[in-house]
Amino acid sequence: MPELSGTCLCGDVTVEATPRIHEMGTCHCAVCRKWSAGPFMTFDCGDNVVVKVQNSFGVYKSSQWAERVFCKICGTSVAWRLQQGGEYHLSAQLFEETANYPLGLQVFIDEKPDNYNFAEKTKTMTGEEVFAMFSSPEES
Repeated sequence: MPELSGTCLCGDVTVEATPRIHEMGTCHCAVCRKWSAGPFMTFDCGDNVVVKVQNSFGVYKSSQWAERVFCKICGTSVAWRLQQGGEYHLSAQLFEETANYPLGLQVFIDEKPDNYNFAEKTKTMTGEEVFAMFSSPEES
């Protein structure tokens, strides 16, 4: 997988990362849609991420297990990440060289509004399936 390099709108936050798989994912949950003004398109990069910040890096704890990363200067949505382990799902729109990454997964499909659809046929997961995937064996 090639390493991707990108920035927020103002350039204060620079990200270098290698996606785990050669595809984009999208989240339709209510929190992502409110945070990004639409479905949140991401690259699953795990912990293989280097974030360089000049001045302003914001983190918002959005649930008991996840947080949102953003630029405090320009407001760009940078990433969704797990609080434990730092697994990053970076905004696909940070990067310019992403045209050849197909859409492969849609999560929280059960929360997707009826007023839009993607043309691509993808794997889909409900919110319950996503929570089950991220829960530890002790929590199941």
